[in-house]
Amino acid sequence: MLRNLRRNHWLFAALFGLGVVLMGSIWAGTSRSLAQTPPPADAPVLEIAVAGDASGTIRIALRPDLAPRHVEQVIALAEAGAYDGIVFHRVIDGFMAQTGDVQFGRIDGDRARVGTGGSDLGNLPAEFSDEPFARGTMGMARSAHPDSANSQFFLMFAPAPHLNGQYTVLGQITEGLDVLDAIKRGRGPNGAVTGTPDVMESVRVTR
Repeated sequence: MLRNLRRNHWLFAALFGLGVVLMGSIWAGTSRSLAQTPPPADAPVLEIAVAGDASGTIRIALRPDLAPRHVEQVIALAEAGAYDGIVFHRVIDGFMAQTGDVQFGRIDGDRARVGTGGSDLGNLPAEFSDEPFARGTMGMARSAHPDSANSQFFLMFAPAPHLNGQYTVLGQITEGLDVLDAIKRGRGPNGAVTGTPDVMESVRVTR
């Protein structure tokens, strides 16, 4: 019996040790998957002045090194003033805040079709990368087709590893996470914002 107890003890210790090693490996892999690479030193910065429940400025370092065509299109829209007065129409607590519908998302317009529109610049081919969707990531919204991104984008409240490699990462917030966190939340599983949504009063690009 003593030999059996000793054998069971060593078996338990070996299995426990193996479990610790495996869990450590999983944790390390997860940590790596959530790590963002730094933006280029000369990265253009998107400055979003937010009004509503949230009030303040969100600054986003854009990533032309990851998604040059998406960054180019967002800059073109911002410099044309297309994003000024566009609402955050879809906001899911613990997930993300979506905006950028320059066709149907104006605060002073008819928003019955908000979330379905885009710009006249045309859709973009996907520029998926290994950059993870961490808190503060700016991603490009799209329909089911990978090459359907146009003007809409979203900002992450929290990490979302299931989006990795499925949507285009084009920036990361460097200032204003507190402003992001204060944006008015939507309702239901789709996060549709009712009443008066928060709005991007102005969007500018600095280089």
